[in-house]
Amino acid sequence: MSQMTKKALEKSLKNLMLKKPLNKITINDLTEDCGINRMTFYYHFKDIYDLVEWSCAEDADRALEGNKTYETWQQGFLNIFHMVLENKAFILNVYHSVSREQVELYLYKVTYGLLYDVIDEKAKGIPVKEEDKKFIADFYKYAFVGIMLNWIKEDMKEDPKEIIERLSILMQEDLVKTLEKYARK
Repeated sequence: MSQMTKKALEKSLKNLMLKKPLNKITINDLTEDCGINRMTFYYHFKDIYDLVEWSCAEDADRALEGNKTYETWQQGFLNIFHMVLENKAFILNVYHSVSREQVELYLYKVTYGLLYDVIDEKAKGIPVKEEDKKFIADFYKYAFVGIMLNWIKEDMKEDPKEIIERLSILMQEDLVKTLEKYARK
C-alpha cells in the first residue's frame, strides 16, 4: 500500500506540473488531487522536493536496471535520456524552478553510480587505487551530466542516440588507457 500511495502522489505531482510551476504547487494541491489527507503525505515525504527526488530516483532505477556494465552503459545512459524525454514537462518544470539543483544532484548521483560500476569492472586485474577509480568516475560524471544539462537547457532537441555515440567514442579505449596510467603512477 505504501508504494502505491507514493506512486499516486508522484502521478498527482506530474499532472499538476503540467498546469503550474513546481514552486506554486502546495501539499494541499497534491493531497486533494490524490484523494488523501496531509498526514498521509507527510508519512511518506517530508516535503514536495522530497517527492521530486524520490520520483527521479525511481525513474533512474528503472532506466539503469541491468545496464551498469562496460558492455551496457550506453543503453543505461540512453535510457536516462529517454526517461528525461518521457517526463519532459516534469523535468523542465523542476529544472526551471527553485529546485533546479535537485535535477543536477540527481543526475550526478545516477551517472556516478553507472560510471563507477563500469570503471570498477574495467579495472579488474589493473592495480588502481580506490581513490583513483572514484576520481575517474567523478571526471566522467561531470562531463556526462554537463552534456545532459546542456541538452535539457536547449529543450532536448538533439537525438540522444547521437550524443551516446559521441560519448562512446570518448570512452571506448581511453578508459582502459587511463586506468593503466593510474596503475603506473
